[in-house]
Amino acid sequence: MKALRKVRTAILRVEASQRRTDTRDQAMKRRERTRHLIELGGLVQKAGLIELTDDDRAVLLGAFLAVAAKLQREDREAALTLWRRRGSRAFKQE
Repeated sequence: MKALRKVRTAILRVEASQRRTDTRDQAMKRRERTRHLIELGGLVQKAGLIELTDDDRAVLLGAFLAVAAKLQREDREAALTLWRRRGSRAFKQE
């Protein structure tokens, strides 16, 4: 009986450890996603879009949708290359 109790206790410890690990993995993924979103928000700020739109989120979303539509209907690679060059120059000027 004592041996069975020890095995059950050991199993419960392992299961609890796995739950903690799963929770940590989820928390790390959530933190990583949050950091990524904060960095994207920083790009919106660096571009001056917050001030230029008076922090109107509908305007910002509309602008992003227009960019997405342009990428879907036009030469995607040419647009990305142009924007990448502009962005790189802006980063270097900081």
